[in-house]
Amino acid sequence: MNAITPFTRSAKLVKVGNSVGIVLPKEVLARMRVTAGDEVFITEAPGDAITIGARDADFVNAMAAAEAIMRDDRDILAVLAK
Repeated sequence: MNAITPFTRSAKLVKVGNSVGIVLPKEVLARMRVTAGDEVFITEAPGDAITIGARDADFVNAMAAAEAIMRDDRDILAVLAK
């Protein structure tokens, strides 16, 4: 897997009805592999930071933990499945 170089870009806030939307540059959408209408996840990060991602970070972490349990406890799970 190729490492992706971190970058910083600006984005414009625009009025959308009674709300405010954010306009993401095409290159950001491409790196996130999302298009108009896709769902993104907004997560609070340390240091007053907010991240916007194509995947729910909590779900990704939970699945990684589940995979580790399944890998480590394969024998026990096989017995329980009988």
